[in-house]
Amino acid sequence: QVQLVESGGGLVQAGGSLRLSCLFNGGTFSSYGMGWFRQAPGKERELVGIISWSGGSTNYGDSVKGRFTISRDNAKNTVNLQMNSLKPEDTAVYYCAARRTYYFPVLKAADYEYWGQGTQVTVSS
Repeated sequence: QVQLVESGGGLVQAGGSLRLSCLFNGGTFSSYGMGWFRQAPGKERELVGIISWSGGSTNYGDSVKGRFTISRDNAKNTVNLQMNSLKPEDTAVYYCAARRTYYFPVLKAADYEYWGQGTQVTVSS
């Protein structure tokens, strides 16, 4: 059974940076497309960034383009999200997600099979 464990959330001032990590266990990591999604109170879960099984392709939500970078290390079974120039509107619970596929892109949260427990990111103004 695939398990995803996020880390790296916290409180940061606007303009600051955070790096989230997600550790993948229980499967062949390089067979999975990975994604980061976020959900703020009262809002739907939204795409932050996704990455193909090889790491060769990425895609981002419009609100984070140019500020966030998703990457993966298939040797370490980890996917990371580097978040720069953070804004108060980036405040949300951030979730790591996995889908066993070589197809890219997989943009919808509903199409992901496995989810982490989430990590809180709070950006103060």
